[in-house]
Amino acid sequence: MVALAMVLTAGPPARLTAQVRDTVKAHASAKRVKPVDALFQSLFIPGWGQASAGRNVAGAAFVVWEGVTIMMLTRAVQERDYMRESGSANVDSKSQQVQDWVVLLVFNHLFSAAEAFVAAHLQDFPKELKLRAVPRGIGLSVPLP
Repeated sequence: MVALAMVLTAGPPARLTAQVRDTVKAHASAKRVKPVDALFQSLFIPGWGQASAGRNVAGAAFVVWEGVTIMMLTRAVQERDYMRESGSANVDSKSQQVQDWVVLLVFNHLFSAAEAFVAAHLQDFPKELKLRAVPRGIGLSVPLP
């Protein structure tokens, strides 16, 4: 039943044969990154491991979020220091905000490292594999040459 569902949901290849060969050649010539290397790269600089694994958009998203958290952390620290100097009663809430931004910064590093580790493991996973909703469940589509 599963084999029949796979055959019935498999569509024709979306690319021409020459395009498939060029894609395979480009993929074969691409440098593979080891998962542990990608993990440490993204732990050091979020997004680096994703870029090494060929996931440039995901890497850019981690870099952008890193910039946002650093900018907001810097701003919160400056505001907290100003509140301390002026004797404001809201210093505790601003200190909590600084801690929140530090947690988000650390989380971004850890999550980026974990995502880069998984991305490096899935480098050879076929991108043409598709899951689709079918009337009685989920269908799996694998293009056959």
